[in-house]
Amino acid sequence: MNAQTPALPDAAGATPVMAQFFEAKSRQPDALVFFRMGDFYELFFEDAERASAALGITLTARGNHGGAPIPMCGVPVHAAEAYLAKLIRSGFKVAVCEQMEDPAEAKKRGGKSIVRRDVVRVVTPGTLTEDGLLDARGSNRLAAVAVRAGAAAVASVELSTGEVECMTLSRDGLASALASLGPSEILVPDRLFADETLRETFKSVGGLIQPMASALAEPAAAEARLKRLYGVDTLDGFGELSGAEVSALGLIAAHLETTQAGRLPALTAPRRAGEADVMAIDPATRTSLEIEKSLSGARDGSLLGAIDRTITAPGARMLAARLARPLLDPAAIDARLDAVEWFCERRPLRQKLRETLRGMGDMARALSRLALGRGGPRDLGCLRDGLAGGEVIANLFTHPEPLDPPPPVEIARALAALHPLADADLAEFRRMLGEGLGTDLPAQTRDGGFVAAGVRAELDQARALRDDSRKVILQLEARLQAESGVALKVRHNAVLGYFVETTAKAAEPLMAPPLNATFIHRQTLANQVRFTTVELAELDARIAQAAERALAMEVATFEAWREGAIAVAAAIQAAAQGAAALDVAAGIAEWADDVGASRPIVDRSTVFEAEAARHPVVEAAVKRAGDPFTPNDCRLDGAGVAGARLSIVTGPNMAGKSTFLRQNALLAVLAQAGCFVPAKRLRLGVVDRLFSRVGAGDDLARGRSTFMAEMVETAAILTQATPRSLVILDEIGRGTATYDGLAIAWACAEALHETNRCRGLFATHYHELAVLEGRLAFVANLSLKAKEWNGELIFLHEAGPGPADRSYGVQVAKLAGVPPAVVVRAREVLDRLEREAGAPAHLDDLPLFAATAPEPERRGPSAAETALRDLDPDSMSPREAMDALYRLKGLL
Repeated sequence: MNAQTPALPDAAGATPVMAQFFEAKSRQPDALVFFRMGDFYELFFEDAERASAALGITLTARGNHGGAPIPMCGVPVHAAEAYLAKLIRSGFKVAVCEQMEDPAEAKKRGGKSIVRRDVVRVVTPGTLTEDGLLDARGSNRLAAVAVRAGAAAVASVELSTGEVECMTLSRDGLASALASLGPSEILVPDRLFADETLRETFKSVGGLIQPMASALAEPAAAEARLKRLYGVDTLDGFGELSGAEVSALGLIAAHLETTQAGRLPALTAPRRAGEADVMAIDPATRTSLEIEKSLSGARDGSLLGAIDRTITAPGARMLAARLARPLLDPAAIDARLDAVEWFCERRPLRQKLRETLRGMGDMARALSRLALGRGGPRDLGCLRDGLAGGEVIANLFTHPEPLDPPPPVEIARALAALHPLADADLAEFRRMLGEGLGTDLPAQTRDGGFVAAGVRAELDQARALRDDSRKVILQLEARLQAESGVALKVRHNAVLGYFVETTAKAAEPLMAPPLNATFIHRQTLANQVRFTTVELAELDARIAQAAERALAMEVATFEAWREGAIAVAAAIQAAAQGAAALDVAAGIAEWADDVGASRPIVDRSTVFEAEAARHPVVEAAVKRAGDPFTPNDCRLDGAGVAGARLSIVTGPNMAGKSTFLRQNALLAVLAQAGCFVPAKRLRLGVVDRLFSRVGAGDDLARGRSTFMAEMVETAAILTQATPRSLVILDEIGRGTATYDGLAIAWACAEALHETNRCRGLFATHYHELAVLEGRLAFVANLSLKAKEWNGELIFLHEAGPGPADRSYGVQVAKLAGVPPAVVVRAREVLDRLEREAGAPAHLDDLPLFAATAPEPERRGPSAAETALRDLDPDSMSPREAMDALYRLKGLL
C-alpha cells in the first residue's frame, strides 16, 4: 500500500460515534475509512493526516480522545467520487462506512441513540465500477496469481463488466500473461514473495501488488469461496479447472467477499485459456512496440490509438483486449477477418450499424453496478436503450428480408445475442423497462420521478396528492364554504398543519350546533379563529406522507427491476458482447478503408512475407504533417526457403531502421489479433512469441545501466525464442566497448540463426556483421538507403538488399545541429581512421582538440564575393548602386 498500516489508537473511553469508527477501522486496518456523517465523509486520526496530505485538503480537529484533539478532515458526499479517484491513484484502499438508517429512525430508539453505520464496500484499484472512477474505453482488471506443484495460474475479473477468465501456464510465462491483462491490482499469496524471480515479475507488470494470506489460496478453502461466489454446489460446470486455477480464482473470491461486503457481482463463468491460445508478448516488448499506450503512457501515439475507430466504450475495450492478446489459431483468426472483410464490402450497412451503435450505452458496466447495489435509474435506462438498440441492429440485418448469403459466423453469433427473441425472459424484461421506465431519468434512486405514469395506480395517486395538493385543498375549501355558508379559508403552517380559518364574527355558526360536529376548534387569535375537521386532518396526513410514499413505491419498483436485471444477467452480458464484437469488426473495416489496409493470410508456416508494408502509427503522424510514407517489403522464412531466416539491417541513423523493425512486428500483432494490415499483401505463419529489443533505456530502480538492461532482455530472448517466434533487435552491444559490442552482436546473431532458428530482424551499425550473409545459410543483408546530394544527406527510407556502405554519422550530427567546428573536426578524425584503418594508436598523430580549434574547410571566393570586392560604392550613382544590388542578389 501507499504506506505502512498505522497503529490504531486505544478505543477506551471513546464516544459512541467514535466507538463506531474504531469498530469499522478494526475491520479494515489497512484502509482509509470514509465515515459518513450527514452530508460528509469524515476521516479521523492518521487516516485524516494521510488523506489530507494526498488530497490537499485542510486538516482540522474535532473533540478529544485520550486527552488529545482528534485530527479530522472530510469530503462532501456529492463530490466523493473525485476524491476517491485521487486516493486510489495514490495507492490507498478506502473503506466506505455508510449510515444504514435515517436519523429519524435512530431517534425513535431514544434521545441518545446514534445512527447505525456499517462498511458497505472497500474500494481498491481492481474493484472500481463507477463511471467517474474508470476509463470508459479501457479495462480495469483485478488479477490473481497462484503456483501449485510447479504449475502457475493467472485468474482475472473485470468487475465493472463481470468478465472472468483464467489460464494455466509455466512460471516463465507469468510476465507475458500478466502484461497482456494489464491489471490495476494483482493478488499474490504472501509466500510467493520469497521467490526473487517472481517478485521481479510482479514488479515489472505494474499495478498495485496486494499480498494475500497464503491460506486463502489453499485448494479446499478456495473452492468453497468460489462456490459461494457463483452460488453453485459444484465447479464441474466450469470445466476441468486445475488446482492452481482454483487457487487463483479463490483469491479473487476472497477479495470480493471482503471488498464488496457480501454483495454478489454478476459474473460470467470463468473463460479458460492457455499459453497455446495467444501470442506471448513480454512486458519489455509490449512497451517498446507501444501496442496499447505510447512510451509517455498516453493512448495517443500507440498502435491502439492509431487504428481504433470503434463507436462504443465496450467495443474499444474489446479491441484493446484483442491487440493485447493476439490469437495463435488460424481458424479463429480467419473468423475475425471474415467479419471485417464482410463489413468492408458493405459500406452502407456498416454506416447504419455504426450510427445505431452511437446510441447504445455500456450495458455490461451498468449491469455490474446494478448487481452490486451501486446502480441507479440511468443504469436501467442504459439497459433499456441498449437492448432496444440491439433490436434495431438485428432488424438492419433481417429487414426487409434476411441477407443472402448470410453473414460470417462472428457476425451471426452477435446478431443472435442481440435478437429481441433471443431469450424469453430477456424479452419480458425489455418490455417491462420499456413500459415502466420514464424518459427523464435522475442519477440517484432517491431523487425519484423515474417510474412512468400509469405503471402503478397507487403511485399515481400519491404523486397527484403530492403535486396537486393546492388544487385538492381549494376544492375542499369551496365545499366547506358551501356546506357551512361561512366565508372561510384553508391555510397551513408548520405547527398546526392544515386548518380552517375565519373571522371571530363569522366563526360563531361554526361553534354552534350542528356545524360544531364538523368543525373542531383549534385556536382563537385576536381577529381569527381556527378550526380543523376530520377530513382535513386525514388529508393533511396524506399530503405530508404522499412524497415519502411515492418515493418508497418508486424505490420498491426500482428494486424489482434491479432483481429482474440480475435474473437475466447472462443474456444481457451476451448482448453487450455481441454489440461490442460488431463494433470492433465494423471499426476495423472503417480504419481499413481509411488507410488502405488489406486482409492478411495467416497459416501455420514459418513465413513472413510483407509487400509494401507501412507502420500504422508513423504513417498516421506523417500524413497529418502532409508528408508521404514510404512503404517497404520484408521477407523472412524460418525454414529458409521463401526468404532468409535472419536479416541483418544496416543503414544510417534517421534512415528508418527502427521504424522498419517495429512495423513488421506490429503487422504480426495486427494480423493475429484479427485485424487488416497496412500492407499491399501479408502472408504470416503464426508467431507464438514476439520479442522486441528496440531503443535504449536504463532501469535505475533496480540498479541496471542501459547496457545491463539490454543484456537482461537479450538473455530472455535467447532463452525463450522458438522456431515459431519473431524477434526484432536493434543495436545490440552498443553500450560497451566497440570490440566487446561487436563480439556480443555477432554471437547473438549466430545464436538466433543456429539455436533459436526463429525469424528475426537484426539492426546494427556493426557493418562487420554483413559477412554473416556468406557464412550462415539463411542470413541476408538489408539496408535503409540514403544519398548525399550537394553536401546534404537525404534519407530515402527505402529498404533494399545488401549492406549499407557507411553510417553517415557525421552528416547526421550536422543535421542535428552540432556546431560546425565539431562537425569539421569529426570529419577530419573519420577521414584519418578510414584512410589508415589501423589500430587506435594511429590517433596519437592527431593534434589535441582542445589545443587548436579546427580550421573551417577552405574554398575559393564565390562569384558574389568577387563581384562585391570589385564594387566602389563612393563612385556609384543611386541607380548604379541599385543595379549592383540586384546583380549581387542574382549571383547568390
